[in-house]
Amino acid sequence: MPLNILIVGCSIAGPALATFLQLAPFAEDDKPRITVLERSPAVRPQGQNVDIRGVGVTLLDKLGITAAVKASTTGEAGVQWVTSDNYVWCEFDSANDTETQRHNPTSDIEILRGRMAQILWRRSQTVTEDKAVEYIFGDYLDDIQQEDDKVTVHFARSGLHRTFDLVVGADGLQSTTRSTVWGPTAEATVVHPLGMYAAFFSMPKDAKQGDNDYRRSYHTHGRRMLSIRPDQQNGRSTALLTIVNETDPRFDAVAKARSSVDSQKALVNEYFADAGWQALRLLQEMHATDDFYYSMVAQVKMPRWSKGRVVLLGDAAHCASHLSGMGTTLALLGAYSLAGALSAHPNDTDTAFSAYEEAMRPHVDKAQKIMPGLMRIFAPETAWGVWLIDTTIRFLVWTRVFTLLMRFKGADTEPDALPDYGFAQPPEYKE
Repeated sequence: MPLNILIVGCSIAGPALATFLQLAPFAEDDKPRITVLERSPAVRPQGQNVDIRGVGVTLLDKLGITAAVKASTTGEAGVQWVTSDNYVWCEFDSANDTETQRHNPTSDIEILRGRMAQILWRRSQTVTEDKAVEYIFGDYLDDIQQEDDKVTVHFARSGLHRTFDLVVGADGLQSTTRSTVWGPTAEATVVHPLGMYAAFFSMPKDAKQGDNDYRRSYHTHGRRMLSIRPDQQNGRSTALLTIVNETDPRFDAVAKARSSVDSQKALVNEYFADAGWQALRLLQEMHATDDFYYSMVAQVKMPRWSKGRVVLLGDAAHCASHLSGMGTTLALLGAYSLAGALSAHPNDTDTAFSAYEEAMRPHVDKAQKIMPGLMRIFAPETAWGVWLIDTTIRFLVWTRVFTLLMRFKGADTEPDALPDYGFAQPPEYKE
């Protein structure tokens, strides 16, 4: 009997898994039936820039979406560090740095998370001709019960009960699948906040304010950083405001409240109103935007990613935080590994889940390693600390140490590390 699979979450990992399951070498009579559930009424446009690195580029090829993704990149040419009066005091031109390219042959691809999710969602519906994936938008699960070899779930808004052979939680850092199945006690031990909070949104591009093809970053005392980045696809700019704060409990509270956008914006406004540079412009645009996104920065560390016939994928299982730059690549690799494991062991989910974890753990462990003291080093509290960090950044760029670091970056995600599960190669996705 074919597996009847429910995937919770339609961001990166969820639709990628839906596609890889269709490409996996299941026997014709064992092709899984796939349902994808998304809480939002449509694919969410929110989310900051994401990178696809190393083996992630190979996975784009296997999904047949390389051309579509490369045509949708943000066009970011490099990084400029600026002063409060918008003077560029340091620049790192990653796009034209030949030494960096030589040591990074699978050049990083930068794309907005919402655009990447949209491509993956559409890809999953076009990879075969039989429309093998059912999508349900605007609903969520409020109960998950396991009995023997089945999982019965309850849809909160429709009121329906449905039964599946397995459930995949691909619903992000604040996964309701994880909290429902593992419980609140486990939830308190597996989510590790890093004390940083981030607000992201898009806004009109303004060349008079200096908006260009570079990411412009400004950091100031109070452990605050503001960045403006290009979005060439939409002719706009995007803003990212981050703060490290471990004393005000409101940051954590509004991050966990899904519907408190007004409270989130008010808190960001309170802390950034006196930040300088273009803070007032950014806050004005923040209040006007309709794609505001706010989140805590945290990691998820679990001893096992499955419980019975429920398995976690992507950030729900092993969020490494955006500081790693590896979240999207890990999500794609996890989807590939889980689909491959299920196709190899369609009648033994315990063995499949163990094989999936064995394949993924080394990559996750490396991605989650953060330099001790990173938050305090790069988010100084005082003006003196800001000066010290500015001087350090200038030195790293001037001495080409950034290039040296990139020689080692991604060593754990080289294309030859990708196992061959015998997936079919789909035609290139075209919009």
